[in-house]
Amino acid sequence: MTEKLKVFSWLLFDFANTSFSVMMVTFAFPLYFKNVICHGDPSGDAIWGFSVSISMLLVALISPVLGAAADYSGRRKRFLFFFTLLSVVATALLSFSGPGMAVMAATLFVFANMGFEGGLVFYDAYLKELTSDRSLGRVSGYGFAMGYLGALVILLLLKPLLSDGIVLANVHNVQMSFLASALFFALFATPIFLALRDEKKEVSTAISIASVTRSIREVRHTIRHILNYPDLSRFLLAYFFYNDAILTVIAFSSIYAQNTFGFTTGELILFFMLVQTTAIAGSVIFGFITDRIGPKRTIVITLVIWFFVVIAAILSDSKELFFSTGMLAGMSMGSSQAASRSMMARLTPIEHVTEFFGFYDGTFGKASAIIGPLVFGLVSAQAGSQRVALASLLMFFAIGLLLMTRVGSAGSRYSPQE
Repeated sequence: MTEKLKVFSWLLFDFANTSFSVMMVTFAFPLYFKNVICHGDPSGDAIWGFSVSISMLLVALISPVLGAAADYSGRRKRFLFFFTLLSVVATALLSFSGPGMAVMAATLFVFANMGFEGGLVFYDAYLKELTSDRSLGRVSGYGFAMGYLGALVILLLLKPLLSDGIVLANVHNVQMSFLASALFFALFATPIFLALRDEKKEVSTAISIASVTRSIREVRHTIRHILNYPDLSRFLLAYFFYNDAILTVIAFSSIYAQNTFGFTTGELILFFMLVQTTAIAGSVIFGFITDRIGPKRTIVITLVIWFFVVIAAILSDSKELFFSTGMLAGMSMGSSQAASRSMMARLTPIEHVTEFFGFYDGTFGKASAIIGPLVFGLVSAQAGSQRVALASLLMFFAIGLLLMTRVGSAGSRYSPQE
């Protein structure tokens, strides 16, 4: 099989798994969980936030262990297959969830999201094997583009099932959309398992007490290394807070739009399609801006934009204004992601690239999605207002922005703290 076909199969996996993220994390399932399974009760926000947080916490805890086990055993594809299968099966089983089944649905979602997020650890690790260092950025960018395209395609395909709204009268159609998402994920993920091969290593056991101990030791070793680079440490701490807020906005956006503004399902589908489009534009436009003014200034600009987005969403009194706010959020989302990766690359010393990026994408990346959803859900349930819950995220953006202003643009790359 040619290298181009291997790369294409890798890109198709991004196309495939986005069906899960857009349908089950961002759009349809959050609405179904809150308004159907939990009967619209405010406690649904707290349970949903807890489900997102606990799934990310579990992935953060097991990622270094499983990543090391995959490296030592050479069974990366098998781990990717296991997590993909876990996500697909749990998503398909969610099609049987109904009113009053909050505990079962939340548990299945935790497994489904663990499968999705856990699989990304092994999927991302294939990138360096599939292309040269010169084209890493381009191929990675193609992956993001395929992901956004996958989100648009699944929304278009499932629009007929969801056009009448996510309400009790149409519960069967919504359930079928979850099953269709699982099948879409499974179908377009299949090529990567046919095209790529595991390494052959003389290791009989993939996971052992020794490998778990070794993984924990490596994480501690990485943290000690990172602390020697003060600007990198400050950036990661800033990233922890503002990325947490961004991911929380994504997780609760559909619930907020429908419960606070009364968006119909058709309007939500259009809304998220436009958000995906502006996210692509933001990634491209701010990519050029980042090259021109540097990633630190770009991140600061995007965080200021996020402040306007959150405040506008809180103060919005019409669907039209919220639509405009969503478009701006989409642009900020794509640009924040791209600029953060560039900042990480600039601050990381060349001799620690693999080690530090593994920590950034794996353990730390997942851990930065735990607190925000939990806080949003609890505040919403206690205050009985999603506007108040959204306002609580301003604190996360403020801390992230404050820490970013204290980050040097390139000093950590060359001058570790002695």
